Amino acid sequence: MAIRFAICDDDEEQLQSLKNLLSEWAHGTALSFEVRTFPSAEAFLFAYAQDSAYDILILDIEMKAISGIELAKRIRKEDGRVEILFITSHFEFVSEGYEVDALHYLTKPVAQDKLYAVLAKALDRLHTEPPSVIISCEGETVKLHEPDILYVEAFLHYISIHTAKREYRIKESISSFEKRLTDDFFRIHRSYLVSLKAVTRISRTEVTLEGGTLLPLARGKYDAVNRAFIERN
Repeated sequence: MAIRFAICDDDEEQLQSLKNLLSEWAHGTALSFEVRTFPSAEAFLFAYAQDSAYDILILDIEMKAISGIELAKRIRKEDGRVEILFITSHFEFVSEGYEVDALHYLTKPVAQDKLYAVLAKALDRLHTEPPSVIISCEGETVKLHEPDILYVEAFLHYISIHTAKREYRIKESISSFEKRLTDDFFRIHRSYLVSLKAVTRISRTEVTLEGGTLLPLARGKYDAVNRAFIERN
């Protein structure tokens, strides 16, 4: 399992110390990992606009300009599943962390054993995370969790991935993308791939999704999509 970390702290010494601890932890667990470090919330947000596919964020609460709490609130608007760990010198900020579903708080200087215990907990939670796919869209690297995908629509050499929040248009064939997904998705038409978890009704000619979206059902697909729907729900 490959884990992507981001550490955001305006204390360079603390930043390097955390990076070293993460490296030791990852080697001890035989995990593939990547760690990126940022000296400010602003630097992180600039990079996050192009690459948001992180598994665990370690954020210093007391940073200048944009605090770790404010940064976490902004991230939560885009990603409800990334694990967030706060580093702080003062525990009066703890109550605010509940708003962003923080995994834990650790005080400075961070003790190795306490950090490793929290990372083990984060790893357990990540193992229960739903399947996901990584895409590149408009200069961004984005991690999409399967439950967030409603359907995929093909346009020549491009596909549009529809989620409840937004649409992602990428250059990839629908057949290639289908192979990257689990059996929770069904090809109902040569141009449409749907999440069986999002289906609310199936007729002979169309499929209805949550929110009322209607998609065409190809001739001869009715029995197969019905069976798949029952099996996956």
